[in-house]
Amino acid sequence: MPEMDPAPLITVITPTHNRRSTVLRAVESVLAQNLTRFEHIVVDDGSTDGTEAALAAIRDPRLIYVGAKWRGANAARNAGIERARAPVVTFLDSDDVYLPNRLERTLAWFEENPTLEVLISSFVSLKGDRSSNCINRGAFLTRNTLERALVAQTIFIAGSAITARREALLAIGGYDSDIARMQDRELLLRFAGRSGAQLSEEVDWKKYNSENSISRQRDGYVEAYANLICKHPYIIDRYPDIPPYMIARQIIADTIKGRVSQAFAGYLANRSSKALGYSLPQLLRGYVGGRRWRRDLYDEFRTKYGARPA
Repeated sequence: MPEMDPAPLITVITPTHNRRSTVLRAVESVLAQNLTRFEHIVVDDGSTDGTEAALAAIRDPRLIYVGAKWRGANAARNAGIERARAPVVTFLDSDDVYLPNRLERTLAWFEENPTLEVLISSFVSLKGDRSSNCINRGAFLTRNTLERALVAQTIFIAGSAITARREALLAIGGYDSDIARMQDRELLLRFAGRSGAQLSEEVDWKKYNSENSISRQRDGYVEAYANLICKHPYIIDRYPDIPPYMIARQIIADTIKGRVSQAFAGYLANRSSKALGYSLPQLLRGYVGGRRWRRDLYDEFRTKYGARPA
């Protein structure tokens, strides 16, 4: 009998839609990994740009193509989680790339820490000719600390930075298909209800900010944040200054950059939201209080974990 291929130690999941050139670049970065026992599941959400044919030309059994019309990127990610054979699952957006040691060093965290459920790595963010180091402190955050860091947005997170045990992902229900933006923060907030997370300060991937990336879109931030609060209403009770701070910060940034119409639209979206609905005085008070609370949290992190790497 022919010898069967060993089971993968880690599964990479990439959702994609009409990004043939960038998904090929992403796949190449996975196939070039130092660790070889992996599977890479690319879930194609109804692409019409020849993605399927381009991936079919890659003759590597570790690359698994799943084609269908899903209900957005989160449904595609969940389809990948369901099909994953490895006990550890990590993600790679179709416009990002791994550095060669990503899988090897990621898997080492989970092998050395049997109780670890979530790892959040650091990365380089590329926007045109500009690059920014998005480096977290190397620390394990308890459930409460992880929640506060996520609510205050004091750690760097992104889809391709997240690795988790498959059974834990299934236990919390995977990604929420109703969330089109801030989906990574929403997922990690649910993780904070059951476990902490390890932060790694090692840069192991590159984030390319595509023109059609949801995170680059200025419109819709307030609506997306309101959706996040609807999913996690306890945030308003536990951290009353943070939601108005986040909204006010966005409105102020748009105003300073001359996007007055967008600032006004954001304010109206806030006022019409059942989850938010802050008046101007409430936004101003929340901005002052929220900014102070975030600064105190930064100071707490600096004291406990040391300065963030440059």
